[in-house]
Amino acid sequence: MPIRSEWTLAREGWTLDTTTRLLKATAFNPLFTVPLILAAKYTSRGSQLAFQNETLFRALRSLAALSVLGSISGWLDDKVVNNWKSDEWDWKKEVVVVTGGADGIGKSIVLLLAEKGIKVAVLDVQKLTYEAPPSVHYFQCDLASKDAITSAASSIRTTLGDPTVLINNAGCARGKTVLDASEQDIRLTFNVNTLAHYFLAQQFLPSMIAQNHGMLVTVASLAAYLPVPKMVDYAASKAASLAFHEGISAELATHYKADKVRTIVMCQGYTRTPLFEGFKGSALYPETVAEEIVKAVLKGRSAHLMLPENHWGVVPKIRSWPLWMQYGLRKGLKNLMEGWHGRQVAQPSEAQGEKGVEESGVLVEEH
Repeated sequence: MPIRSEWTLAREGWTLDTTTRLLKATAFNPLFTVPLILAAKYTSRGSQLAFQNETLFRALRSLAALSVLGSISGWLDDKVVNNWKSDEWDWKKEVVVVTGGADGIGKSIVLLLAEKGIKVAVLDVQKLTYEAPPSVHYFQCDLASKDAITSAASSIRTTLGDPTVLINNAGCARGKTVLDASEQDIRLTFNVNTLAHYFLAQQFLPSMIAQNHGMLVTVASLAAYLPVPKMVDYAASKAASLAFHEGISAELATHYKADKVRTIVMCQGYTRTPLFEGFKGSALYPETVAEEIVKAVLKGRSAHLMLPENHWGVVPKIRSWPLWMQYGLRKGLKNLMEGWHGRQVAQPSEAQGEKGVEESGVLVEEH
């Protein structure tokens, strides 16, 4: 399953993202618009056409200005989030940890990395749903348990050495209202979706900081920006994981002076994994999400990713809307979870009474 070309039609078909990418490659691409402006100003034929089509030329100048400003903004984004520093990555030597890598988005991430011969450690409570490639090593781990995380991390270091990339992908959803959710439901959701990120970072970040080389990837969700009925705990845990990403990015550069340790966050919409079966809404394929994550990882650069990409223009800005619009939107999404019947996977910590759930447990992949 090689990474698809940027010019290949998305698995989801022709979407708004397809149109947006096409416009970025043409009308809002300074390598396309600026030469046209220069030709219109400095060639006789171009000047003649510009004079004959004044309105069109003014529109072209506006597009050129917007495309240049957009490119400068994108350049600044990349430089600032990477602390104006470059780093070298040798993917024959790097070790990647992927939580929730037995199935769903995590499975696709693991297989894409394995295709390049990269050593991968999968942390998951369920067994792999595929035959592990030679470079993939499975470590069973209940991510709702700090003790289990500590034990699995020790096994990884003994087997593969210190990981240089940590991809926090595993997630949990219970699909209940606030009053229907038990204490165990709520604790389990936050244990897997949020607290596991902290405990795994405490295990693997020290060696990355010591080398000033490494990467921390947080798979959050669009729900981090937009909570809806019957997934309040899930949305709150994802908002917390987004804040974790934003905060640890600043700490690494300022407190630990590890300005080459990269941080990536992915905020994706509803994805066709067993966790969110029955969710009403347009869906991404897990392979689509995994590809964007892996492409960012292989670049070795910090990034803030969002799928669908066009949601950048809307979802993060919702909190700046008038309150009547915000509240109206959230209440209007009340039916999204009505048919939800996402798969649950029991956790060992349940049987041990360690902050588990009383019925069926968590899942292994997400969104």
